Amino acid sequence: MVQAIDHIELIVRDVDAHITLFEKLGFKVLMRTAHHGGSAELQLPGENQPIFEIHAVHDEEVIGINHIALRVDNAEAAYKDLSADGVAFTRGPKLIEVTGRTTVELRDPDGWRLQLVDKDRAPPETE
Repeated sequence: MVQAIDHIELIVRDVDAHITLFEKLGFKVLMRTAHHGGSAELQLPGENQPIFEIHAVHDEEVIGINHIALRVDNAEAAYKDLSADGVAFTRGPKLIEVTGRTTVELRDPDGWRLQLVDKDRAPPETE
């Protein structure tokens, strides 16, 4: 079912400072958007590398790892199959317009937020 780690979302105080550091570490900026009040997606070169989605802290969010997203063929189908198998979800299928992919969310036994996300991405929208 799960094919790979798709992305890891980090909540940070300063998106630009994180971009600078990650670029020095060899990451490339894939896109920047107004998503979550300002965010960027970065990735190491090579096939099937997970994306680091970095966005600015806002409201009552906590700085750190927000969630880990796991890539599946079809998030809605995975939601139906896993629900039938007794897995409880915290959010059903939702289309994320900036990526053109559907996601669903659940918590692991310790309460960490996990996301299942469609493998196919729409072309990035830049702002």
